[in-house]
This record gives sequence, C-alpha cells and structure tokens, in this order.
Amino acid sequence: MLNCLRLAKPAAVAAVAMLVVGAIAIPALPARADTIRAGQRWVFDMLDVVPAWQQSQGGGVTVAVIDSGVDGRVSDLTQQVAQGPDYTGVSTKPASPDWGVHGTWMASLIAGHGHDGGGSGVIGVAPEAKLLSIRVIPDRADPRYSAYEHEPESQIQQSLANGINYAVASGAQVISMSIGYSAPSSVVRKALLNAFSHRVVVVASAGNSGGSPGHDGQAPESFPADYPGVVSVGAVNSGGAVAGFSSSNLSVQVAAPGVNVPAQGRDGQYWYVSGTSPACALVAGVAALIKSRYPGLAPDLVARALTSTTSDRPAGRYDSQVGFGIVDAAAALARAGQLAGPGGTGRKDQTPAGISATGVSAAVHFGGGPAAIPPEPVRPRGNSQLILYSVLALTCLVLIAAAATRLTILRRSRQ
Repeated sequence: MLNCLRLAKPAAVAAVAMLVVGAIAIPALPARADTIRAGQRWVFDMLDVVPAWQQSQGGGVTVAVIDSGVDGRVSDLTQQVAQGPDYTGVSTKPASPDWGVHGTWMASLIAGHGHDGGGSGVIGVAPEAKLLSIRVIPDRADPRYSAYEHEPESQIQQSLANGINYAVASGAQVISMSIGYSAPSSVVRKALLNAFSHRVVVVASAGNSGGSPGHDGQAPESFPADYPGVVSVGAVNSGGAVAGFSSSNLSVQVAAPGVNVPAQGRDGQYWYVSGTSPACALVAGVAALIKSRYPGLAPDLVARALTSTTSDRPAGRYDSQVGFGIVDAAAALARAGQLAGPGGTGRKDQTPAGISATGVSAAVHFGGGPAAIPPEPVRPRGNSQLILYSVLALTCLVLIAAAATRLTILRRSRQ
C-alpha cells in the first residue's frame, strides 16, 4: 500500500496524505442515490451523527479545506464552496481533471448536501456548513506534480503556512488538513498559533504509516497532526477495528471511519475512499457542528468535547492507534454545551485561558497547562502551631545568646 510519508520528498518534506487515498480509492458502482446513502449509513451510525443533527447541521460555519483544491461544481457541493488561492506554485488549472481530486472527496464528507432535493448523493457530516477551498498541494496525477516535488522545502512549508493564515483571515472557524509532512516548520507553527488565537479548530490526519516503527517504536511523526493543539485523527473500519494503514503515533487523539467511506469525486462519480484523510474530514465535520451550535467555544474546549465523549474507548483509556476512542457527534455536542457554560453558546468575546491577542501561551495545548493543576493543599495553621513556633524561636534565641556569652568568656581568659 502506498503511504503518504513513504512518498515524501527526499528533502524530508512529505508528500500529501491524499496519495494513499488516491491510490486505494475504488469507484462505486454506477448507483442509485439510495445505494450511496446505504453505503454511508455505517459511517453515520458509528459517529452518531443523525441525533446530532437535531441540534446542529453546521449552519453559519465555514470549514477551510486545505488540500489539493475543491471542485464546487459537482452535484453534491453546488453553492457550497468558495475558492481561495492556489499556493502550490504550479500552473495546473481548475479545469484539468487532475486538479482537486483528493480535496473534492474530502469536501463532500465534510459538507456534501446531496442533490435532487437532498435525497440523492453524499451527505456530509455538516451539510449546512460552507467550505473554503485553499490549494497547497497538487494531486499525484497532476501533470505538474514533478515540478512541485522539486520545490524547496521552505517554499512548501511556507505554502501551508500561507494557507492557514488565509483561512484565519477569511473567517474560517474550522480547518481540515488531510495532508502530511514529515518535518515540522517554524512558519507553520506560527500560523497555527495565529489560528488558535482566533478560536479556529484545526483537525489533521494522523498519517498512513500503519504500525511502521520509528526509533521509539511508533510510526514516524506526521505534521501538521503532530503540532500541539491540532486534533489528530486515526482511522477505523466498519467494525471499529484499527485500519491497518492508520499510523500508531502518540499524536493521535481520536479515531473515525477511514475504510471504504463513500465520497463524491470531482468527476461527479462516487468513490469508496480509505485512509486517515477521510477520517480527518469526518471529524472536521463534527467540529463544524459544535462551532455552529457554540460559536464562541475555544479550540481546546472543542477538543475536550471530542476526546471526553468517545465510544469504544481503549482498555487503558488511551492508546496510540485510536487515541481516546471513536468520535461520538451527539455526545460531543452535549459535552460542548456543558463546557460553553451559562447561555449555552460560548460567548464570542470571551478569551480562553492562556490565549492573548498575540498568540497562545506555552501553557495552553488541550490540557490547560500548569494553570489547570491545583496547588498542593496547605492546612491552615491554628493557635497551637503558632505557640509551638514561638517557643522554638525563643529557644533558638536563648541558645544563640548562651553561645555568644561563652565565646566572650573564652576570649577574655586567653588575654
């Protein structure tokens, strides 16, 4: 199986996670819409999406899809997609059939609305959300992909940072990144700090290296999933078992369906796609449901709602394959309501602890940092303790005075 990190550029810049999905995407049979909906049923059942729709369908939220581009002309995404810039540095046009293949799949999983009045085609987790397409990577089949491969590492990382900053400046509340790079970058980290300071929830795929051991027994790191503050997503199959390709990595926080997930392609056809890429897109959809219902909820609290309400939690409460378990949309929404506090919306003007106008402090990354750790308890001192301390102090003074007197006597005797 192809792997996004194994397809990395030689200069330690990973190629995109889309490559694994593109390699193992299978066209659905020419199908009636109800066949596609039937294929989606297990996905929504596992994520408990339908009950969540009673509270939120993503209205008022924009999800930035930072990927290979999204074709908003396909039937299940019409009037749903705003086109942002292309930061790839290659000149492939959107009219090319090799443009936006992976990004369109992901977009349909986040906010597809179906067609024929909504009764046909793919429905996304947040069907009322809007999408912002930001292109930072070309698809593998893109005729100019080789040119992209030869771009300097710094340029590729800057492209991702530009995409994140553009999403924030455009008012996106959620960023979905089904992509992977094998090395971190200071400019990307700075862009993520900017996103968090603007209350943007960032979701990324954990990678498709499977159980391939690194130097510490874990799969190789994959960025942006491995940056602090990013919700990293692993993949499971329809039975809830960990997908063989899903990276075992300590960055993983939650899991979602990632094997043979129905999606619409830019060719208008339906495909079964596999990878941590679709798992990421589905969780980004759940984040959009939460931000729609509770717009002022800070990113760390959204992450807490996602991680504290999972189903199929591992025996040890956490493991490096599924994180804290499989996302439960309805339960996460309920928990988000508790975290939002009185009024139930999460005020847009409130500032979460550790976040300032200039960015996120080192203390805040989905745990609250030192500020969340209560001080050691100190028992109050009663009168008996005060008397004891006074006696001890007086005794010390007497001993010091006696020693000084003896020293004076000794000196005089020697004279």
